[in-house]
Amino acid sequence: MIRTPFPMPITRRTTLGSLAAGSAALALPHRAMAAGDGPFRHGVASGDPDANSVALWTRVTTSGEVSLIGEIAEDLGFTRIAARAEIATGPDKDHTAKWLARGLQPGQTYYYRFRLDSEISPMGRARTLPAGRLDRLGIALASCSNYAFGHFNAYEAIAHDPTVDFVLHTGDYIYEYGQDGWGDEVARAIGRRHDPAHEIVSLSDYRRRHAQYKTDAGSQAMHAAHTFIACWDDHESANNPWTGGAQNHQPDREGDWQARRDASIQAYFEWMPVREPEWLARPGMTRGQFWRSYSFGDLATLVTLETRHTARAEQIDYAQLGKRMDNPNAVAAFRRDVLGAPGRHMISPECEADLARSLEQSVAGGQPWRLIGNAIPIARTDVPDVVALGILPDPDAPGAPYTDSALGNAKQLAAKGRAGLPFYPDTWDGYPWARERLYDLSRAAGAGDLIFLTGDSHSFWANSLKDATGRSAGIELGTTGITSPGDFVESGFGDELSRALDQAFIDHIPEVTWTDNMHQGYVRLELQPDAAEATFIAVDTVRDTAFRPFIVNRFGIVPDSDGIRFT
Repeated sequence: MIRTPFPMPITRRTTLGSLAAGSAALALPHRAMAAGDGPFRHGVASGDPDANSVALWTRVTTSGEVSLIGEIAEDLGFTRIAARAEIATGPDKDHTAKWLARGLQPGQTYYYRFRLDSEISPMGRARTLPAGRLDRLGIALASCSNYAFGHFNAYEAIAHDPTVDFVLHTGDYIYEYGQDGWGDEVARAIGRRHDPAHEIVSLSDYRRRHAQYKTDAGSQAMHAAHTFIACWDDHESANNPWTGGAQNHQPDREGDWQARRDASIQAYFEWMPVREPEWLARPGMTRGQFWRSYSFGDLATLVTLETRHTARAEQIDYAQLGKRMDNPNAVAAFRRDVLGAPGRHMISPECEADLARSLEQSVAGGQPWRLIGNAIPIARTDVPDVVALGILPDPDAPGAPYTDSALGNAKQLAAKGRAGLPFYPDTWDGYPWARERLYDLSRAAGAGDLIFLTGDSHSFWANSLKDATGRSAGIELGTTGITSPGDFVESGFGDELSRALDQAFIDHIPEVTWTDNMHQGYVRLELQPDAAEATFIAVDTVRDTAFRPFIVNRFGIVPDSDGIRFT
């Protein structure tokens, strides 16, 4: 069904006010084709733009080798064609089709479609990056869309948000789990079990999973409405990967890690609107080196990072501490010598060099804003002693009020709190040497005022970042999951305790200005030359396709003498 666009935000926790009748958000029929309709049942998408070109994508349900015609026009009626191309596809590309439409004008809106014989795809809208003076930019930040946990209603909300110019997705676009894995209890109840049924390992597995995700109506609406910018995180391949393996990869049962990783990357590039390496002016760059830089006129630069497959050292497991987690000296040595060991990289030297170059160019060009597309949280989140604070009931006390499933989670959280250890060692918290290296790099480029746009954690965040010396390192805006549930809720702690734990993080973690793990949704960042605003938007359900979006919180952002701060 076609739903009315959601209203524009008014005040905190209100429903959103009405769209103007002539809004560009109404120009396209944001309706997903039913899964059984015609050859274009996975929709269309645009992405990875620059000022004069954009990647356009579709997939055809057919057999054998076929040729499609792609068209991009300046008008909805396709009377002013800007470019046209013939695109060949077949089984070797899983019948996906990508085309880099070139020769476009900066900062323009275009409309595109594909033809296969007499069949015509749904129409999409694409934007090129602006050049020159720019007074405003709206970016929707999205992450963690797990098909099994619910409908991608937040994607549909983004599709109808008239203040969004581009969408940044910071990873976990798909999940690798099978029907015996995380989320299947919900999936059974709402009819969204993963396909294939087993955990995905092979190229054909990853292709089928991408295909399933792109049948979601909200996903198709968002991709048709907005041009997409992306980086990946872990679940596009397997949970918690590093250069030599992954937590959720067992070589004795699932084969060679490099083969699995390469299959996941191939399927990602086939199914996503991202530029192929040969479309970049970077000879020798590989698909695995998936980082990008985008310049938005005189207003902002956005750089995305690759933090999984090109440099990441193996994650540290707190199990190495064992019973010594209650020994302050052992914990201090662990933090210094294990977590903080020099040389534990997160991003590659090549990515660092490109990041430094982009930041230097942005500063030299006088842009007021520099954004980092960042898959995983970078703020310091050392867990407060929530048991001693009287927030978390002591899980070791007789009669502790936990279900069997929640008890183990409570014990882990309590232990981290007693030791003051980071919430998760898979985030930048587990790589403090690499984090300081990144902060030093940005400051050397004259850019100590970064805005990190972050996914992964299934929580909303507004974080004020500091380096090891206490100097401002920018701010972090973290988005919750499109469907993936927040950690405290998923741990079985219940709503009241989960909210209390959120408040404990706000009150007792210096870098956390605000957080919320209770909702699913997205973050909208609106930039102007002298100020910005971050709006945290949730949907009231992901279990049903009828939903209501609302604002959970919003923050102003301004430059100051120390770099950047919330207002």
